[in-house]
Amino acid sequence: MNTRDWPIRSKLTALVVVPVTALLALWIFATTLTFGPALDLLAARTLLYDLGRPGETVVAELQRERRLSVVHLATDPAGCRRSSADCVLPALQEQRARTDAAVTELRQRVGGDELRDAAGELLEARLERLLTQLAALPSGRESIDRRDVDRVDAVGLYNGILEAAFQTFEALANLPDQDLNREALALTDLGRSRELLGQTDAVLAGALAAGGFAEGEHGMLVRSIGNQWFLAELAVADLPEPDQAAYQRLTEQEAFSRLRAMQDELIAAGPSANPTIDAQAWQTSYDTVQQSLRDFELTQADGLADRSVPMAVQTLVRLAAAGLLGLIAVVVSLVVALRVGRSLAQRLTLVRGTLKETAERRLPDVVDRLRRGEQVDVARETPVADRGADEIGQVAQAFTEVQKVAIQSAMVEVSLRRGLNEVFLNIARRSQGLVHRQLALLDRLERDAEDPDHLAELFRVDHLATRLRRHAEDLVILAGAAPGRGWRNPVAMVDLIRGAISEVESYDRVDITTVQAAGTLGRSVGDIIHLLAELIENATAFSPPDSRVEVSGEHVANGYALSVSDHGLGMNPAAIEEANRKLARSPEFDPTETARLGLFVVARLAARHQVQVRLRPSEGTGLTAVVLIPTELITAEPSPLPEPEAPPTADEEANPQQRRLARATRLTTVPRQRPRSMARPGSTPPDDRDRPSGPPAAYRGGPDQRSAVAAAEDDGLPRRIRRQRPAKPAGPPVAAPTP
Repeated sequence: MNTRDWPIRSKLTALVVVPVTALLALWIFATTLTFGPALDLLAARTLLYDLGRPGETVVAELQRERRLSVVHLATDPAGCRRSSADCVLPALQEQRARTDAAVTELRQRVGGDELRDAAGELLEARLERLLTQLAALPSGRESIDRRDVDRVDAVGLYNGILEAAFQTFEALANLPDQDLNREALALTDLGRSRELLGQTDAVLAGALAAGGFAEGEHGMLVRSIGNQWFLAELAVADLPEPDQAAYQRLTEQEAFSRLRAMQDELIAAGPSANPTIDAQAWQTSYDTVQQSLRDFELTQADGLADRSVPMAVQTLVRLAAAGLLGLIAVVVSLVVALRVGRSLAQRLTLVRGTLKETAERRLPDVVDRLRRGEQVDVARETPVADRGADEIGQVAQAFTEVQKVAIQSAMVEVSLRRGLNEVFLNIARRSQGLVHRQLALLDRLERDAEDPDHLAELFRVDHLATRLRRHAEDLVILAGAAPGRGWRNPVAMVDLIRGAISEVESYDRVDITTVQAAGTLGRSVGDIIHLLAELIENATAFSPPDSRVEVSGEHVANGYALSVSDHGLGMNPAAIEEANRKLARSPEFDPTETARLGLFVVARLAARHQVQVRLRPSEGTGLTAVVLIPTELITAEPSPLPEPEAPPTADEEANPQQRRLARATRLTTVPRQRPRSMARPGSTPPDDRDRPSGPPAAYRGGPDQRSAVAAAEDDGLPRRIRRQRPAKPAGPPVAAPTP
């Protein structure tokens, strides 16, 4: 039986229940062992009065009937036929009636439930044997009446019944007390010796009536006398000393002496000699001795029964005291075991619950609060689960110390992380400042450039600086801060997509397919541009160089969905599931996962505006990233910027807010047409696909209307051509983004 995985309450219950159950079983067993003998002592009186006294009466009547039956067989009345039942002696008939009355009384007594409950198996068996022998008595009488048996057989018939009676009396001597049991057996042996004396009387009565011994009678007589003396001496030796003295005084009577002398004379006479003793003297002495011995036995039996009752009561009192003490011990053991077990179980359960709560809820919550920059009281957050001085309290204290060390380690880690974030943020801010200055310088150079080739090179540097700005913003996002770019007014969705494409290295591989008209609130424009740029860059980086990346947008039930699809190798289902899990919960930045920085940036930006990003397999091969912008960030598509009415002077500066929008979104910069040698047959040039209808100056959201995109050169970058500035528009100026 494996108890290793049992709950602690079950283990403690087993430790309590098993010993207490064993102790209770031992108490019940000991009580039963003591209670049984006490009941036997109480039952001894019942057995004596319901079986002993009636049985002894039956024995006495059978002894008298035996003597008369032998005398009947020894006499032959004149004029009486041997087979006639009318020749039975009147005294024998009267004795048979008394015997039948005694047997009937015995049957009534032993048939009661009280005696049957008190009797054991041995006594019941011997009692059934005695009743069977008594049931056969009428058939034996008929044999005697018909004179089918001689005197020796008649004596044997009655001896068998009397032997069954004395065996039943022996079974009564089964008392738990050794002294009482020995005395009961001694009284039974005295009764046997008295029965042997009765056998001697029956044989002698027959011999006297017949005028001599029949064959075998003298030997039976001698054996009966010898066995009588032996049993009497043996039985008296087991009696208590006062009873021995009483028996000794009893045998000193004159009748005992005369009877003993006549027995010696009978033994000395041969089997062929006629008995010479006086029949009247024998009968007188025999009746006196028989009655004296019977009275002595009955007196001793009554005394034995009387002593058994107090002894049984005393045993029951001791049993009650011992049982009560044992029960108290069992109850105390059970109460102590239950209290200790319950205390241990409650303490261990409390320790387990406290430690589990600390490990699963409190400690992670403390770490999250530390990461959010909150102050934490270590002593308050690490309560001691158990303050006992035993091993449980020591274990709880040890776990508390471990928790304190864990929180302190988390504080150190948070401090290091905060310092690392400060380093990232400091470097990013410096890089952002330099990139913004570089973009401002490039903008001035682009406005002053006259050579188209020189302008194309400036555009190339401008594009690299834009990508560098995005990577600098990655550091800001990793540090937990927000990038500095922002817009006050909504921006068209198509312009937002173009702004994201302009920040990708392989922008010429990106196709804008179907984009339903919509606008995005200005506060989220910069972050969504950055988010789309990361996804588009991943799509171009993890797909073949000659494949295309498609971007589309449409209205859905919960907002606006942007899709970025590539035709690369894609990801296996497990990797897609893991990536979606990270995108959904915006995990903390883990410096060990440097290969997944783009995924972390996308998750951070999406969580900032409740934007949902999910990856799924594309049709065929590749991967599709779906960006769901919530409804609260979607507006109607803003109207395009009006055409300027009058161009500014040659040295007039363009609106800096418009220039920042142009650098952020690159709305007037579209991918140039590939050289004819690289164009795919039957495909539409990228600039024709991405450029809206109308002149370039009419692009929505364009920051500067002083240049347009000319034909593509072989290097794949657009070329701007300078032209005169139109008149300043009469409408309201373009809203400036937030710094």
